[in-house]
Amino acid sequence: MSWTKSDYPNSLKNLPTEARNKAIEIANALLDEGYEEGRAIAIATEQARKNIEDHTDKQQFHVKTHENGWQLIKEEGNQAIFVEDTKENLMEQAKQYANKKVGILVVHRQGGSVEQRLYDA
Repeated sequence: MSWTKSDYPNSLKNLPTEARNKAIEIANALLDEGYEEGRAIAIATEQARKNIEDHTDKQQFHVKTHENGWQLIKEEGNQAIFVEDTKENLMEQAKQYANKKVGILVVHRQGGSVEQRLYDA
């Protein structure tokens, strides 16, 4: 049985969303390898927490709206690194830049909420 972001074990419900989603991904891979559910959940939870902790000290770069379209901006930065007319046009540049800087790419929706975080863009 594979789990999804909306259907997962109760033991994962108190994890932060990012950690829970990573744990679901890991647990599903472990189940595919033949691990028992309980063991897969325990390993996945530990690995997901470690994965999130490993990324907390990295610089974050944000893809956000801009008066001329979309921008890539360093967290707490005042000046755009790149500006493009569409989000799609900006994403490839943003991914390459975040990877070059060994940072985290945080992609926002039009309204400002976080759509996704890419640790290895």
